[in-house]
Amino acid sequence: MTKVVIAGIGNVLLGDDGVGPFAIKELESQYDLPDNVELADLGTLALDLPVRLGGSAAVILVDSAKFGGAAGDMRLFRKQEILRCPRRARVHPIAPSLRESISLMESMGQMPRELLLIGMQGCRFEPGAGLSRPVRHCIPHIIDAVLRELRRLDLCYAPKASLKPRGFWWDSLRLRLISKTPLL
Repeated sequence: MTKVVIAGIGNVLLGDDGVGPFAIKELESQYDLPDNVELADLGTLALDLPVRLGGSAAVILVDSAKFGGAAGDMRLFRKQEILRCPRRARVHPIAPSLRESISLMESMGQMPRELLLIGMQGCRFEPGAGLSRPVRHCIPHIIDAVLRELRRLDLCYAPKASLKPRGFWWDSLRLRLISKTPLL
């Protein structure tokens, strides 16, 4: 297997929408991964998603998802299930849906052989909010799901000998949003 990407999607300044980047930082702080596995904080969806992920043999995405569960519920979506989902209207002209981005990779001949979306049902999406308690408590389950997928792909990983600090770059921005302190 060649390149594998584990990517967090979401806006870290909008509460539970930031579960993807948060999970990526947790994974990065706890595990050593093979050289062919890339961890990526992709932020919010943009037109560059197919370029960032296309050509990978496998992609594991972590994102908040609406699937009718309770806050903190997790659901795994495989490639075929994602492709069966109807396309939704865009919220912003440069922000395609995940379904649209994956379809674009497929039409470009860049579709990963393996694609997994680990979706986490959120409940709090206000500007400046952190992760809700139910979502924060399920981060270990997200990490377990990623590790199970790596094992399924016959990829080895190891716990870090010493945990490195997570370094959430967005914490100072969130505090400024809450206190309404200017960013500049």
